[in-house]
Amino acid sequence: MTTASATNVYDLGTVEYQRAWAIQRDMVQQRIDGVIGDSLLLLEHPHVYTLGRRAKINDVLLSADELDKAGIAVHKIDRGGEVTYHGPGQLVVYPILNLKNIGGPVHYVHSLEAALIDGLASFGIAGHVRDGFPGVWIGADAQQRKIAAIGVRVSHGVSCHGFALNVSTDLTYFQGIVACGILGLNVTSIEQELGSPVDAVGVRKVIVAALEVRLGLVAQWQGAMGV
Repeated sequence: MTTASATNVYDLGTVEYQRAWAIQRDMVQQRIDGVIGDSLLLLEHPHVYTLGRRAKINDVLLSADELDKAGIAVHKIDRGGEVTYHGPGQLVVYPILNLKNIGGPVHYVHSLEAALIDGLASFGIAGHVRDGFPGVWIGADAQQRKIAAIGVRVSHGVSCHGFALNVSTDLTYFQGIVACGILGLNVTSIEQELGSPVDAVGVRKVIVAALEVRLGLVAQWQGAMGV
């Protein structure tokens, strides 16, 4: 476990993707400059497909007209990974952290995976990692289903982007993309695995508590930021 550091936690509600990306960029620069400390941003996005550095535009399977009718935005971004979906019912966490005490980017990603697995275990869900595919999975062999995606960027030792955990997500939106570069990828959510509704606020608290343990953080809940 790493040395504990105070980390401000902001629950932003629903934030349009481009606005959240701008907030991250500003906060990363402030963290690099030492103006602010470590932070976690918790939020949901309206329907959006985001393409990471390894994504191909044809990984989006819907036409421009279909995207428009479905109300789905598409953005190319600077995180690692391929294409994924964000939308209502999905917990997105963007950690703005100085990684000097966390062991570097690879260890950081593994710590995010471990925290998600710990959090899912609190709901009786057994998650696991899959070699070569960052994120968290449920099930085995051909029945593997992805429940959380991870894509990060590190600039001058400070992280941004992060992970998305499907809580009560409408999983049909994943059918419009080659999610994570895997054709026919099976996805799932906490509610689908449990077969019953879950408290979204409770999920947030469980995941933040798991991040505290795995990343050596001391969460200081601040509410919203006036975004």
